[in-house]
Amino acid sequence: MYDYIVVGAGLFGSVFAREAKKKKKKVLVLDKRPHIGGNIYTKKVEGIQVHQYGAHIFHTNNQRVWDYITQFGEFNRFTNTPIANYKGEIYSMPFNMYTFNQMWGVATPQEAEEKIRRQRQEITGTPRNLEEQAVSLVGRDIFEKMIRGYTEKQWGRDCKELPAFIIKRLPVRFTYDNNYFNAKHQGIPVGGYTKLAENLLEGIEVRLETDYLEQKEKWDRQAEHIVYTGAIDAYFDYRLGCLEYRSVQFDTEVLDIPNFQGNAAVNYTDRETPWTRIIEHKWFTFGKDEEGNDLKKTVISREYSREWKMGDEPYYPVNDEKNSQRYVAYKKLADQEKQVIFGGRLGEYKYYDMDQVIESALTCAETHL
Repeated sequence: MYDYIVVGAGLFGSVFAREAKKKKKKVLVLDKRPHIGGNIYTKKVEGIQVHQYGAHIFHTNNQRVWDYITQFGEFNRFTNTPIANYKGEIYSMPFNMYTFNQMWGVATPQEAEEKIRRQRQEITGTPRNLEEQAVSLVGRDIFEKMIRGYTEKQWGRDCKELPAFIIKRLPVRFTYDNNYFNAKHQGIPVGGYTKLAENLLEGIEVRLETDYLEQKEKWDRQAEHIVYTGAIDAYFDYRLGCLEYRSVQFDTEVLDIPNFQGNAAVNYTDRETPWTRIIEHKWFTFGKDEEGNDLKKTVISREYSREWKMGDEPYYPVNDEKNSQRYVAYKKLADQEKQVIFGGRLGEYKYYDMDQVIESALTCAETHL
């Protein structure tokens, strides 16, 4: 009945489905959630586009990807400039001259470089864990205020217990530049990400609240090919064990005030504050609705990082040695599934930025269509 059944209406699945449709293929998209868009799904609350699964800020230096995605939606000029709150002290991110001035009172790049150089000397030899790796890169002061607490909340482990490779490098700028991504193109889709997803899937059959794995044999019989973007270990019924993730809990509330924190993203970098960051969604659109009117209320989301367990939403793959080896074993099984194409964040057990997902989906479509 179908040339392709695409499992998952997220970014990878939607881009592949669009490309298949352009090639005159008959396509069906399935998603077990009650909405399209996957984790980029946005929902309008009090006139504000709320990022239901955490902040998604599009950024890319890939001109091909930018030219492609802007066919399906206009982007505003939002630039990500998060700040860090350490016990009430406010610091600019990423680490730059504003940060160093706030922390040490230094005003020139030479002063900042010398301060960091002296603190780096604490670590001799090859760093044995994340703490030593971070101190060897940016010094003790920045590690203690900006990295330790946030990282331990994010991973649920002491920094001395985490491998050094998690922080292979840290962005350090000796300029007064708060542009976090520093990408050629960045912004938020006008009207929200759900509108962008709707445009990608226009004219394509979509069935929501439909779990492919519950009736796998039925769907397999109806398609020449399956494009599977769900969890690769779930596809094989966890026969080699579960791949591990970190999950995130969101506590979202509407506040009857026009401004809660004055910025889209504030990271809480001390260990005692239970949440990792607070997102104030209205600032992704500069506090305005789609008609350009000031929004009288605001919506905030507190994010809590936690260990993933079966039934939770998987967010960040734990790419340590054990899980990497387990994924390789699952990949060998996947390569034997001649009817099935595995792709996306969960299908490849890989952290992807949005532009990387689009690039991967376009390359996959070029290969298989």
